[in-house]
Amino acid sequence: MKGVHFLLTLAILSLASSIASAYDPSPLQDFCVATDDPAKVLFVNGKFCRDPKLAKAEDFFTSGLDKPGDTINPVGSNVTAVNVDRIAGLNTLGISLARIDFAPYGENPPHTHPRATEILVVIEGTLYVGFVTSNQKDGKNLLFTKVLNKGDVFVFPIGLIHFQFNPGHAPAVAFAGLSSQNPGVITIANAVFGSDPPINPDVLAKAFQVDKKVIDKLQKQFWFDNN
Repeated sequence: MKGVHFLLTLAILSLASSIASAYDPSPLQDFCVATDDPAKVLFVNGKFCRDPKLAKAEDFFTSGLDKPGDTINPVGSNVTAVNVDRIAGLNTLGISLARIDFAPYGENPPHTHPRATEILVVIEGTLYVGFVTSNQKDGKNLLFTKVLNKGDVFVFPIGLIHFQFNPGHAPAVAFAGLSSQNPGVITIANAVFGSDPPINPDVLAKAFQVDKKVIDKLQKQFWFDNN
């Protein structure tokens, strides 16, 4: 019986540890303002922290999200990120924000945020959105999609491939909250076909089951980053 209790306790601790390590660590103090000056600082959560006595309101402030991003580009969208690099006071707080502008028929291409769940609200226009699950359902990757209108909200779980597309004739605007001060972005096409240095084309030809000439063409083209 003691052995059973020990194994159960070990399993619970392992689960708790895995959950705890999957997200940004909880703040170790009221706040930790990021700074590049190593003089008289503490090192917390990957950033140097300014002495709290030297913090100011500007450390927790930014502006400009009322202005649309430039969507004249190959994908027809623009992401304006508000993370720890833009608001130093976000350091250790485990949250960030983004404004996403869409031209008509523009899209935020399939991508993932390795460190964050995303919750998106449509401010103007219409968006067709979705995400793809891992292969936990009979080995299949399930697709969940929804058409969102002004005021609608949709959640993209952490780490899953997702996208947003504007199917309308008018521009669209959305705001997204993310559960990390630095969620990271991996745009699938850019990462696979535009990596530096390039992935061996034989690897990609085999993976996508296409002729190597197709891969060569894809690797030679310019892959735009809308972030």
